[in-house]
Amino acid sequence: MTASSRHFVLAAGGTGGHLTPAFALAHKLERRGHHVALITDERGAAIPGKPDFLTAHVLPAGRFGKNPLRWPKAIAAVQKGKAMSRRLFESFGPSAVIGFGGYPAMPALFGAQAMNIPTVIHEQNAVLGRVNRLMAGRVDAIATAYPEVDRLKDKHADKVHLVGNPVRPGVLSLREEPFPAFTEDGLFRVLVTGGSQGARVLSEVVPDGLSMLPTALRSRLQVTQQCRPEDLEAVRERYANHGIPAELATYFEDMAATLADAHLFIGRAGASTIAELTAVGRPAILVPLPIATDDHQAANTREIVRAGGARSIRQTKFEAKELAKQIQAMAQRPDTLATAAHAAWNCGRPKAASDLADLVEGFGGADMMDVIRVGENNARGASQGVEAGQGAARERPE
Repeated sequence: MTASSRHFVLAAGGTGGHLTPAFALAHKLERRGHHVALITDERGAAIPGKPDFLTAHVLPAGRFGKNPLRWPKAIAAVQKGKAMSRRLFESFGPSAVIGFGGYPAMPALFGAQAMNIPTVIHEQNAVLGRVNRLMAGRVDAIATAYPEVDRLKDKHADKVHLVGNPVRPGVLSLREEPFPAFTEDGLFRVLVTGGSQGARVLSEVVPDGLSMLPTALRSRLQVTQQCRPEDLEAVRERYANHGIPAELATYFEDMAATLADAHLFIGRAGASTIAELTAVGRPAILVPLPIATDDHQAANTREIVRAGGARSIRQTKFEAKELAKQIQAMAQRPDTLATAAHAAWNCGRPKAASDLADLVEGFGGADMMDVIRVGENNARGASQGVEAGQGAARERPE
């Protein structure tokens, strides 16, 4: 460690959506010579992908549901977690505490604020989550993944910083690779995933939708699809009946390699999914999860859809005929699919992890970074060196 090294605490709920950007920040801060610790729940402490150097501290965190009769128990858990976090901070001495959403982040942020330790929150979705909404008025900085975030009050604009959503290094490494060649007679590779738990609606609709494509497209299909274990054999039979080659699995170990070959993605619209699609530049047909809190997956699709990099279909309208129609519109000519891929790529924010690290390093060290302050720039590319008001597309490798 260097003489300028400092300590930072990351606090996040125990899901991949919260922890993926936290882990990316941890790697970046550790490489810069800082000590980093994690506060989470039991799920987060055991989740795959946690850096070996990152010590996880499990704190109680109350979950505030719709039933007010359970709130006293939740408040008691938060108070207990807050007290435990303060004891940790007394010994660890963090320069800042960074929350990534989820109820386990709440006691850590409260504890830090009680000790006058600077706090930052990062919002992965295009709708401010419940815990981040509660903390927005109390924290020193708000990092966002999108230029437009619902339920984020205008009065907080001066402390909002657009950084993006950090993605895995393996996926980010594909950003400078060209879009896979898509020709009139070459393979048409389609990747279908439904998030960490899979999505039954994709298993039911996608095989039949692909079978309705014109022969010129259908005969060139090569499908890779993630399915729930209980759906695997039924989906395999559907593809066999349609005569469509398909590789099916419940989990793909190397998603970066799978994404690298894909010409079109079909799936959910979680924050990490959108971040990876835009980092690599892959056109998509997105089916937002209808039960997502505050309909945040639908909000996540806005930027990439407006840019022309994706199409969004509500699950209530996600039927085989509609899917075939949208695929045909996107892939009717090689250049239309490539154009959509470039539009998706232009929405990417490959410097998200570095920009977030720069932001949090502004506490306890150099002056607060202003280059990505949305309140001043309000531009998608502010952190990429694009001046406010410019909407010009960037060039990707051919």
